[in-house]
Parts: sequence; structure tokens; C-alpha cells
Amino acid sequence: MKEGFSIPRKNRLWFPGAIYHTVVRGNHKDIIFKDTTDYFVYMKYLKMVCETHPFDLYSYCLMGNHIHLQIATLDDEIWKIMQKINWKYSMYFNRKYDQTGHLFQNRYYSKIMDSESLLLQTSRYIHLNPVKAGIVQNPIQYEWSSYRVFMGTMKNNLVKEDIILSYFQDSTNRNDKLDRALYREYVECEDEEIKEV
Repeated sequence: MKEGFSIPRKNRLWFPGAIYHTVVRGNHKDIIFKDTTDYFVYMKYLKMVCETHPFDLYSYCLMGNHIHLQIATLDDEIWKIMQKINWKYSMYFNRKYDQTGHLFQNRYYSKIMDSESLLLQTSRYIHLNPVKAGIVQNPIQYEWSSYRVFMGTMKNNLVKEDIILSYFQDSTNRNDKLDRALYREYVECEDEEIKEV
């Protein structure tokens, strides 16, 4: 590489309807949620960005130093969506904690969900993140993920849990409680290893 020249970043693959697993990490693995308000503010920004750059949120998990989102894009590229969310939250965080510089480490990670099995494995992996980290014993105990929405114990209009739950329904008999129970069985099955996706 010649001095003074930089290699341009490669654009991420995108097409309308593309579904992604995105991961955003704190710079140097630093904490990005210091108190309860921070989690609420991040969710507020997710909703705000969804209103201007619509997307479907399939599942999420906000950990202390990183974030998992399973997002289906509609008409806007994933980088526009993530840039808006990250910028808004970074501005809030730096202002609140009197910090400067980058809150997040590099660009966010993203992987396209190009099969049903990957879509389901990713949802499971996201919901089991707090268990894998040793924060809780059961995913329903963790407050800052969409698992409670999937289990029907919490409302969140941003989460489209029906998309994932539809894979667990009997085609002849739509039963919301059964779908949720089958999904819970899939996620919490101890025989199945928690694979990183």
C-alpha cells in the first residue's frame, strides 16, 4: 500500500428483505450499558430508527459490553440502519458520561441469515447469550433480551416474534401457547450445544 492511500471499505452485501445477525461491541470490550436507563435509551433509539428506516426486529439481546440484533431489512440498507442506531446511542452515552471518542469497536459485525436453520440457530444463540455468559441460569431471567416477548410474559411492539414462532406451529392448528412452548423447548434443550453463529 502506498503511503497516504487507504483501502476503501468493502460494502456489505444487502438486498431488500435481507436478514442479518448483527453484533456491536464496546471499544476495547468496554461496558456500553452502565445503568438501567442506558438499556431503555438504546431500545428507544431502536424504535426511533425503525420509524425512519423501517426494519423488522426478530430478536435481540443487550449485554453489558455488546449487543446482538437479528434484523430483517425492508427498503433501507443495513448500514444505514446500524449507523443511525449506533450514532444516536454513542452521542447519548458520551454526553451522559462525559466521554469522547469511539464508543463501539470498529464496524459492527453482520452475517446474512440465508437459511431457515441459520435463522433459528441465531435466535436461539442470541437468547442464550446471558446463560452462556453465566449471568443467569435460564434465559427468561434476563431482562434485556427478547426472550420474554417470545414466552409471552412481556410486550414489545418492535419485536416480530411471530416470524420465528411460525416455524414451531402445527400447520393444521395454530396455537400460540403451543408455539411458544415448542420454541422454549428448542432454546432450552440441554442436549443441544450452544453454537456460535
